[in-house]
Parts: sequence; structure tokens; C-alpha cells
Amino acid sequence: MRCYANQLPSELKKGLKPFYLVFGEEPFQEAQCVQQIRAAAKAQGFDEVIKFTLMQGFDWQEIIAQYQSMSLFSARTIIELDLNQQKPGTVGSNTFKKLVELINPDTLLIVKGAKASQDVQRGAWFKALDKHGVFVPCYPLSGNHLKRWLDEQAARLSLNMQNEAKLSLINATEGNLLACFQELEKLSLLHGNALITQQLVMQGLLNQAKFDIFDLSDALLNGHAKQAIKVLNKLASDNTEVVSILWAINKELTTLLNVQQGLLNGEPLANLFKKNGIWKNNQAPVQNAINRLNIHTLEHISSELALFDSSYKQGNLIAPYQALAHICIKFCQPLDIPMPCHALN
Repeated sequence: MRCYANQLPSELKKGLKPFYLVFGEEPFQEAQCVQQIRAAAKAQGFDEVIKFTLMQGFDWQEIIAQYQSMSLFSARTIIELDLNQQKPGTVGSNTFKKLVELINPDTLLIVKGAKASQDVQRGAWFKALDKHGVFVPCYPLSGNHLKRWLDEQAARLSLNMQNEAKLSLINATEGNLLACFQELEKLSLLHGNALITQQLVMQGLLNQAKFDIFDLSDALLNGHAKQAIKVLNKLASDNTEVVSILWAINKELTTLLNVQQGLLNGEPLANLFKKNGIWKNNQAPVQNAINRLNIHTLEHISSELALFDSSYKQGNLIAPYQALAHICIKFCQPLDIPMPCHALN
């Protein structure tokens, strides 16, 4: 059964399940969900926690042995298995299916892992655990979802925050939930239930937003110029390699060119998604981009990328991030201005 992170506390109040699958790309949410499961289980007598991490040479029989054994010190046990960003493989899959046959009311299993893609969710082992347990996907939060999360955390800490204060906190810590939560806790300790203004937030706030090149790709596909420049500025301040950013932009451009060319050749969009490895969760942004960018515009951006690549390799760019910003804006909206490309004297 799927249960989103913000729904987990209510779900746990209904009673415990034998298996919990906590998967996702947001480490703070994942850790928070696991802690909530532990707390609910402890309230029902699950006092012992045994942790495993999937590594080379891992003995899956240990999981079965611990699952079936009775603790010497407590009647009920939590087993936490961190898949360590890996898939369980054949032996692991068979182990999980075996555990479903051996459901033990005195043992609770929490499996943690990276984002559960569609192929993972279609796996027999995943379906077996999910049928008798709870799947908690932990997605990166943005937009209204992030605002809702902040409201929930502020309410839990009894914080009285102005809306402008919340927006400032979100802007400074976007992409880094842990930093945002730590700031909320700090505000709670310093100010209690007093009104938290934007000025109070900004007084002790460092810019802790955390972005990567994939956030830039999302902004480009969706045509969000302001967000793309915000992410690019952060990447620049973090000294992210120019070639890495160039790779991310070129990757999305190549995909869009392939899709547009296929459409011109009369191929169905669904086939083009499959042919170009565009997963379901990324199909809407790609659709958005191809509706906005015709093939002539994409070819023009491609020529500018080629010019950037050549100029950068020859050392003829004095402001490479500025030139990248120019290309990013063209991805999002029409910009009839040549790319800044200045030769060094």
C-alpha cells in the first residue's frame, strides 16, 4: 500500500504493518519516516533494533535468521535493512518473498533504498512486501508541496511565522530539507511562540539551498527561466564544473531534438518516449518543452552550445556561467540576442 510521507503519522495510528518500504531521493524525509515508524513500533513493545546494510558478500540468510529468532532481551524486534542504493538481486528477492511466507508479528522489517523506479515496483519481491506492508516514497519537495511541508513542521514546533518569513526560509534552503528543518528548530528554541518575522529569519540565515544539474534540467524542460538562473547561480557558487552543466543541457537538447524529429517523421509520441528512454515521471516536462520549442529553435540552441563548447575549450570565454545563463534563458523563452563570447586579450 502506498502512503506518502506526510500521511505516514496518520497511517501509523491505524496500526503497524509487518513491512515498511521507505524509498526515495530525499534523505531527510527518509530518515524522518524511519524514525516515525520506530517510535510507533516502540510504543507497541518493539524495543530492539537490528540494522543491516547491503554490501558485497552480504549474507541474506542473516535476515531470515534474525526475522525468525526471538530476542533474549525483548519480545519484539525491528530489523532495518539499508539497500545502500542497490537492488537486492536474485538471492535478496527470494529472501524477501520468503519473509512474506514467514510473517512474524513480533518482528517488523524496514527496508530503505533509493528511488523505487517502475521496474523496481514491478518486481515480485517488491509487490510481495507491498501487499502486506506500506510503501513510503520520499520525493524531493518543491512549490506547494514544500510550502505545505514547512507549514506542517512549523505547526508541530508551535511556531508562529509570517508568510514572508516562510518564503524567505524556503528560498534560502530550497533543495535541502535538513537545513530548513534545522532552521525551524533553531527559531523555535530562540523565539518560542513569539511572532517570527522575515527580519528574524534573515538575521541568522545562511544560504543553504542545495541544487544539482538535474534540478537545472527540470527547470529547462518546464520553461522556468527564473528557477533555471537561480539553480545555475548556485551551481556557479559551488564551483560546479562547467563541462558537467554543459553535459546536462546538451543531454536534454539531444532528447528534444530526437523527439521533434520523430514527430516530423510521423512517429507516435508514446513510441518516441519509449525509444528515447523518457520515463513516465519525466514525460510531462518533455511534452511541455516540445510544445514550446520547435525544431528550428532547438537547432539554433544546438549551434550556440557548439559555439560555447568550442570557445570554452579554446579559452575564449571570460564569463562561461554568463554564457550558460544566456543558453538557459533561450531554452525557456525567446531571446534574440547573440551569446556573450569574448576573447581573452
